[in-house]
Amino acid sequence: MAVITISRQLGSMGREVARLVADRLGYRLVWRDLINQAARQAGAPEVALAAIDELGLLGLRPSRAASEAYCQAVQQVMEELVTAGNVVILGRAGQVILRDQPDTVHIRLIAPTPVRAARIAQSHNISIEGALAQIEASDRSRRNYLKRFYHVHWDDPELYDLVINTSRTTSDMAATLICQTLSLRQRQLASDHPPKQEANFDLD
Repeated sequence: MAVITISRQLGSMGREVARLVADRLGYRLVWRDLINQAARQAGAPEVALAAIDELGLLGLRPSRAASEAYCQAVQQVMEELVTAGNVVILGRAGQVILRDQPDTVHIRLIAPTPVRAARIAQSHNISIEGALAQIEASDRSRRNYLKRFYHVHWDDPELYDLVINTSRTTSDMAATLICQTLSLRQRQLASDHPPKQEANFDLD
């Protein structure tokens, strides 16, 4: 009943890798549906739009009260996902909210800015300058989200079990590394908590 959280920089192939991991393991992939569900529970749909609009194109500024209610709802939804198990959670501070969960692996995907910009420019058919502007806005939004609501630094290595530089791997290789990391974690947990042996009484 494992859970994988994936934090990613824009342009680091996060969605692609997350889908590959979920498909290989037969896990559910949760991304924007988590945002929308949490927003409905918190009664704050504008926060969901702001969370999706990390480039700031809509100019939304939800109140702090609405944002805090949304964060509490996100935590509740994630805890429900942990109970169900077998899920890959992309973004939304899963590495912080679930950091004390034993059967959970926290992944961070990164890549150098020039590599990320080239990928975004190609996939969105925009200039490198436009891609760099998107990267700057996205990084700032994600960094501020974790700092404001969870008081942690987005790039703190202690939040993650594995950090993968996707400029040095393919998405397939990254997915393989993540699946192997999960397998090793599950073996470790099994060895730390071996099944209890049933007592065998000789009644003869």
